[in-house]
Amino acid sequence: MRRLLLIPICFVSLLVPVVVLAGRSENGFDGVVRTIETQYHVRATRIPFLGLISFVSRKATNGGVSNLHIAEFEYFSPVMDGDELNQMVETKLGEGWERIIRETSRKSDSPDPNHGAGSGNNQTLIFMRPEGARMGLFVLDEDGRNLDVVQVSVDPDHLSEIINHYEHHHHPDDVPDTNSQE
Repeated sequence: MRRLLLIPICFVSLLVPVVVLAGRSENGFDGVVRTIETQYHVRATRIPFLGLISFVSRKATNGGVSNLHIAEFEYFSPVMDGDELNQMVETKLGEGWERIIRETSRKSDSPDPNHGAGSGNNQTLIFMRPEGARMGLFVLDEDGRNLDVVQVSVDPDHLSEIINHYEHHHHPDDVPDTNSQE
């Protein structure tokens, strides 16, 4: 009799986490992407092996860049209201994210021979949040034909060092050679 009682108890104990996980609302990067897919009836293209690419980028930048997430909506034609888009992203990203850039511009509806008629909108949203010594960045960019959504974690100090390494610094001894003949 006890064995028969264990079957429903095991079933319920396995079912509860599935129901809880299925019922929770998605937030963050996946929440933004799924809301765009649902609201605008489009499908995001995901990059295969992005986890491996993120791992390689972390190693290649010595920890400067990690946790890379990318979704691309090709041939994105729905017209998106800038205020509505901003509100949706703020809601789905959740606590801690702060918008640092919002750019919305309208361009004339001129057909593009390669992509058909565009929506004429260019919209860019950039959010950031502190992640300890790191900084999380979330970028949504629509150019009237494509919509790209990117989230990444960066080490600002490390990236600054790398950028400074590749900058050309002028020295007082760097004087152009005016005596050279061409």
